[in-house]
Amino acid sequence: MSLPDPSFLLARAPVVPVVTVQSVAAGVKLARALVDGGLPLIEVTLRTPAALEAIAAIAQEVPDAIVGAGTVTRPDLIQKSIDAGSRFLVSPGCPPRLMEALAEAPVPVMPGCATATEAMALAAMGFPVLKLFPAEAVGGVPLLKSLAGPLPDLRFCPTGGIGPDNVGTYLALPNIVAVGGSWVAPGDAISVGDFAKVTALAKAASKLPRAAFPA
Repeated sequence: MSLPDPSFLLARAPVVPVVTVQSVAAGVKLARALVDGGLPLIEVTLRTPAALEAIAAIAQEVPDAIVGAGTVTRPDLIQKSIDAGSRFLVSPGCPPRLMEALAEAPVPVMPGCATATEAMALAAMGFPVLKLFPAEAVGGVPLLKSLAGPLPDLRFCPTGGIGPDNVGTYLALPNIVAVGGSWVAPGDAISVGDFAKVTALAKAASKLPRAAFPA
């Protein structure tokens, strides 16, 4: 079974900002700052009441952004996210009902896994890129190195516990296409409207080298 591959999106930048927005206005400003810094893929987590409306506003008002929905935990959130303008979907985990529903989605999906068994089940469904979550807590770089042997065709976008101090070790792995992270959109900067700081952090992250997409 062949499903939409998110790799062509992930090739745009080594880091996918994982953001939680409290208002539509802040979400649009944040998206502009991230795009200006060279990180066009933006995962807006469905953790706040403003999330879906923010996705819609970003899709309409920030044309260079590639906005997607994260924390997709239920099948009913799939169509709602796509209707809002999501161009990709991300889940923290993938129980059977959600897995089946995501496999029918018309946009690229990065379903979450934490073990070899979960990764194998998702690979069998045809998902080419998986989200390892929470990456650091479940084994991080050593786990991803171990998975590369028995699962050589799988690619990962690890998220959770990744920041400036360890991002390079993840991106150096050939089975990593990108990483997800929130450090490029710190809550303290957003709360005071310091979007210049967001742009500066995004610029630094956008220049990170990665093994999966050599220059």
